[in-house]
Amino acid sequence: MENTTIKKFKIERTRTGLPARWECGGSATNTGECTIIAGANGLPKKAVYIKRSGHLSNGRHALIIVEVGDYIIEAYHHRKDFTIRIHKILQFDDEAAIVEQINRFSKNEWDAELPAFLEAAVEAAKDKATCYHCRSAHYIAE
Repeated sequence: MENTTIKKFKIERTRTGLPARWECGGSATNTGECTIIAGANGLPKKAVYIKRSGHLSNGRHALIIVEVGDYIIEAYHHRKDFTIRIHKILQFDDEAAIVEQINRFSKNEWDAELPAFLEAAVEAAKDKATCYHCRSAHYIAE
């Protein structure tokens, strides 16, 4: 793919040493942003920790173990004009997930066709990024 980008995303480690990322974010008056985690199949993953107290507004809401093949979706909007980046986890080092950007949405179009199995995760990212003072996870398995 011509727009392929490889980068590193900081990861957390669970008590047992497994790599994890936070579902986080929400919206203020005119802007918002979020991070959503989807499994290799595009479905929500189970959270190992759900934050229920402390500062929650537009913060960290659910800690999710990540694996090679999972997707990290980042969404940003200004007055619902979205920029969305979808990254696939390729591998891990001690402190980061090495990811490849596989799709980007900007100026109302995708740079490549969005895989159908990721549509629900992208919709969850849009919902979370526009959720005013968001205080909960939007894309986790029960």
